[in-house]
Amino acid sequence: MAGLAATLGSGAMTNSLGDIEEAEVIFLVGSNTTENHPVLGMKLRRLARYEGKKFIVADPRKIELAELATLYLPIRPGTDIALINGMMHVILREGWHDQEFIQEQTEGFEEFRKVVEKYTPEYVESITGVPASDIEQAAKLYGTAQRASIIYCMGITQHTKGTDNVKSLANLALLCGNIGKPGTGINPLRGQNNVQGACDMGGLPATFPGYQAVTNEELRKKFERAWGVSLPSNVGLTVVEMGDAAVDGRLKALYVMGENPVLSDPNLHHLEEALSKLELLVVQDIFFNDTCKYAHVVLPSACFAEKDGTFTNTERRVQRVRKALDPPGDAKDDWWIISEVARRMGYEMNYGSAEEIFEELRTVTPQYAGITYQRLEKQGIQWPCPTEDHPGTPILHVGKIARGKGLFTPIEYRPAAEQPDEEYSFVMMTGRSYYHYHTGTMTRKCVVCNYFVPEPYLEMNPEDAGELGIEDGNIVKVLSRRGEIELKVKLTPRVKRGEVFSTFHFSEARVNLLTGASFDPICKIPEFKVTAVRVVKP
Repeated sequence: MAGLAATLGSGAMTNSLGDIEEAEVIFLVGSNTTENHPVLGMKLRRLARYEGKKFIVADPRKIELAELATLYLPIRPGTDIALINGMMHVILREGWHDQEFIQEQTEGFEEFRKVVEKYTPEYVESITGVPASDIEQAAKLYGTAQRASIIYCMGITQHTKGTDNVKSLANLALLCGNIGKPGTGINPLRGQNNVQGACDMGGLPATFPGYQAVTNEELRKKFERAWGVSLPSNVGLTVVEMGDAAVDGRLKALYVMGENPVLSDPNLHHLEEALSKLELLVVQDIFFNDTCKYAHVVLPSACFAEKDGTFTNTERRVQRVRKALDPPGDAKDDWWIISEVARRMGYEMNYGSAEEIFEELRTVTPQYAGITYQRLEKQGIQWPCPTEDHPGTPILHVGKIARGKGLFTPIEYRPAAEQPDEEYSFVMMTGRSYYHYHTGTMTRKCVVCNYFVPEPYLEMNPEDAGELGIEDGNIVKVLSRRGEIELKVKLTPRVKRGEVFSTFHFSEARVNLLTGASFDPICKIPEFKVTAVRVVKP
């Protein structure tokens, strides 16, 4: 990620959603876009069907876009690095790389090249299960295109080597000079509304707003002056680390806002133990969710249609949100609730509106300095936007990579933390369905969504099911080293033999009772996408 500056570290798209149409080739990896990002998914479907765009789709499941792809690569879960290294091996061997761009705009190339040398298509086939000929074709499609765009999502990041997965994609883009131009770039799709905005605002354990490091004394002093307080210099805890700290007694209180970890976090038995040991758990949300059952205090907040403010989407576009109706009952704006809690604890937060908070943000966050509510009246603005006469930045790294030079990173493939064995012979992947969103806090209250997907299910290959005497619609037990649940089987060739898939929307069958606590050592994201399980008839 460092190879393309802090913007990739923030998870932001280097390019815009609109300019994907200018790509000749789109490499889609770890993203079931039509189900998880359906608006963009419709655009990609149109580009594949009617605009002649060439798609390379890499995914363990045969998702809808795989059916429309020029080339589908059915990789084994957790083998993305090997696949990408294999593509780069072929690109280098055939001379399809951008030598001029590499010499002028990058560093670390020779060390990177030495690692990639051994990832021949035949070797990569033995790891990924993708035929060597298809790896050659993928390399040719991407390597010979004038403009190629990379799109990825949590199928890349939710691994113990998620950071390395992203760095590998950065290597691929650098290798072919697909940075700083329309129709190119590395474009992560954010998993939830305003995740980008929350991270921009400092909703991370290591940064202040604008990805300014808490360990940097100069930056810390700037925020101390702005807020009139003394701020800690140590990096905080991630979600997974908070659970461990609560179990150990190091964390006494937890404030959860707009999140439902009792369904969405991994290794839920461990999380439940952590929540039970807290002296104080506060949950702030628009509905009473599963986590609220463990809370000492529940604070009702307003939903998007009941408040003013801004959201920042996956392409770094800051957009206005305008209040359409009053919130019900005692529900209040999130910022008002937080301000009141702070005031009653002795720190005065005297804000009068969301705009007033945004104005303060502009003074301490360079990327947002030129964005005002007045400018956002007619259209959104993409950061960085340093001044009020700046138009915003649709494409990052134009002319020159922000860090000075793009850094190639030598990345070796390593397997997932948990592997199948004789006892737990299937690899389970988790994700979402088209009709439900995240933990179902909102969508499971929707009659239409519940009509189409009323219950949890387990996707299973018909050949595997036949060997186990399982038929479509049977209820089965799914067991891992951490727990067990019951699910209705949905037979489908979308999943390969030895692999199963389920969603995490349903409290009746909490799939994350099965997932483990292994996580990426750098960004601390859990490995949701690879869990060894056993499937049996009750």
